[in-house]
Amino acid sequence: MVEAVRHESFYATGMWAYEPLGVYVGWAVHKNSFSDGMPLCNERGDVSIFFSGEEYPEPGVAGRLKERGHTVSAANPSSCLVHVYEDDPSFPAGLNGRFHGLVVDRTHGTATLFTDRYGMHRLYYHESKEAFYFAAEAKAILEVHPELRSANPQSLGELVACGCVLDDRTIFDRIQALPGGAAWVFRGGSVERKSTYFQPQQWEEQSPLDAESYYREVRDVFSRNLPRYFNGQQRIGISLTGGLDTRVIMSWWKGPPNSLSCYTFGGMFRDCQDVRVARRVASVCQQPHQVITVGDEFLSHFPHYAERSVYQAEGAVDVSRSADLYVSERACEIAPVKIVGPYGSEILRQTVMFKPIAPAAGIYNPEFLSYIGQARATYDELCDVHPVTFAAFRQSPWYHFGVLALEQSQLTVRSPYLDNNFVRAVFRAPRSRADSDFRLRLIREGNPALGEIRSDRGVGGNGGRLSATLSRILLDFTFKAEYAYDYGMPQWIASLDYLFSTFHLERLFLGRHKLLHFRVWYRDALSEYVRQMLLDTRTLSRPYLERKGVEAIVRGHLRGDRNFTTDIHKLLTLELLHRLFFDPR
Repeated sequence: MVEAVRHESFYATGMWAYEPLGVYVGWAVHKNSFSDGMPLCNERGDVSIFFSGEEYPEPGVAGRLKERGHTVSAANPSSCLVHVYEDDPSFPAGLNGRFHGLVVDRTHGTATLFTDRYGMHRLYYHESKEAFYFAAEAKAILEVHPELRSANPQSLGELVACGCVLDDRTIFDRIQALPGGAAWVFRGGSVERKSTYFQPQQWEEQSPLDAESYYREVRDVFSRNLPRYFNGQQRIGISLTGGLDTRVIMSWWKGPPNSLSCYTFGGMFRDCQDVRVARRVASVCQQPHQVITVGDEFLSHFPHYAERSVYQAEGAVDVSRSADLYVSERACEIAPVKIVGPYGSEILRQTVMFKPIAPAAGIYNPEFLSYIGQARATYDELCDVHPVTFAAFRQSPWYHFGVLALEQSQLTVRSPYLDNNFVRAVFRAPRSRADSDFRLRLIREGNPALGEIRSDRGVGGNGGRLSATLSRILLDFTFKAEYAYDYGMPQWIASLDYLFSTFHLERLFLGRHKLLHFRVWYRDALSEYVRQMLLDTRTLSRPYLERKGVEAIVRGHLRGDRNFTTDIHKLLTLELLHRLFFDPR
């Protein structure tokens, strides 16, 4: 099981057992990370904790524990956790971060399995008659229970429709994800109590603030808590974009010059707006900046990254996100810790990042289409909650988890926008807000010079009103034009584009905002891979596929007069799932 989750040579591994309680644990962690150095034990040796992820405590926790007589290692910040457990009867409710773990308490004869309140640091489980199996990745459970290599058709329908599996399910029929905020107690190797230490309703029930008080509360919480995300002994880098979320972080981070590695992901055609804006932001902050390009090298190794991404994320992403694994490998060479901006606009503005999308006609048989339709109904039902609850506790652990899984295979990933205090403060937003996006104000208060730079979509910056309006119009046009020439190209435009293909009109627009161009890549550089994978007899014999429909979309896209980019994403992902997990070995 341990070897199944040991993806890189720089991982540290270990195993531990306590037979009187029927507990057997193994782990694989990044060397020198917060989780390195397991197990954590108290002075008496009757409590052991196994922890994966990171915890961002309030300042002074280590000092208070020392005052109470506990031994705390300065070289191992996670050593505090075992003493926090001893002193806090509500443990792990007081922890702040993305994590999962196990507490073995010999005195009480219990073992407690727990997850962070968002469920972002996944933990999978399978209950059988002889044992309870749990692992950070489902593939570890498959190593000891190969009979579980069967697909859950409802989950596959959700993956095709929504780009992720919903509601703590997995792609495997009898393997589940532990819910967020779980604290499951075991005694004698059996589940005694499946309890929950946190529910989002606890934050939903807070009284709302007026607009100005709300802004000050969010600003103060964010600025006060941000430094803890830059702590630790490892080098730290930040993935800068042209948007506002990473700009807010840079505005309130007060580190010295040349102390933070900044990088941006760029494309193969030209410097996109992300690169141009991020370069200016890094310059103002007097920090080094470099571009990690997704181009010919990635395309030449696409089959490798597509397979690895599907394998490591276990169906939580489709092959279009394989570039995230590619750039994460290169980011790790710059710094092993990565600060990211995602979740910012999602939490503050409750931006919805995914919705069910119907596939092209003729690809799937009626039975499988019913699961895709069921996915839409499930999605609509799960959306019927507080908007911050959906953003933080549903969208984040379901839709964002797959990319996070790829990143975490290479890096330690930190986001101050999922800080417990920050999310709790956002729940206190006024009931009626004319404009919920005050990130520009946050930027200007934190660093006025950064407030003078327009975003990648022309928001904010200095200059007159006319200049700002024209900038937004131009950037909005190029953004939509690139979308139209990329995966969003309607079929009738694809037909016209094919007629004028000798002029390569896409070169006028591609790369101005985006770095991935799969419509063109599938048609050209990756055409042979698409053909070999999707027109293979194994693929076409899958029981849920309509052979003629699959052949038609593949040939139409490769010919260039049709656009089926998103459908090819899904078909490639499904086929790789079969070959990696479901087909007989």
